Amino acid sequence: MAQTDRPLSPHLGIYRWQVQMVSSILHRATGIALAAGTLLVAAGLLTLAAGPAPFAGFVAFCASPLGLMLLLGWTWALSYHLLNGVRHLLQDAGLGYAAAAFVRNSWLTVIGSLLLTILVWAWALPGGGA
Repeated sequence: MAQTDRPLSPHLGIYRWQVQMVSSILHRATGIALAAGTLLVAAGLLTLAAGPAPFAGFVAFCASPLGLMLLLGWTWALSYHLLNGVRHLLQDAGLGYAAAAFVRNSWLTVIGSLLLTILVWAWALPGGGA
């Protein structure tokens, strides 16, 4: 193949990771995780409609370490996607476009999603929600 002086196409290996890039990637990934997690919700509804025995098996799965990990991850994905969506709406309104504001708001989205997840689980666990 002949050597050319054309620039290479950009790829992840040449970019320096920044919070802006990570927030964009996480928004897409959490959207996919939410779609996949909806299958778990659908399974719960189907087992609920099937009767007490199948639903008891579903509840037992959700109470297992794997089930709790999936539910915790789904809760965080929902929290992050929600808060990042609000951040995007604010940017669509013309707010937060300065580089410093974008970085700050991206970090606030990550921190806020972790806090919201903790709040949801702190509220759900004592009531027997898991």
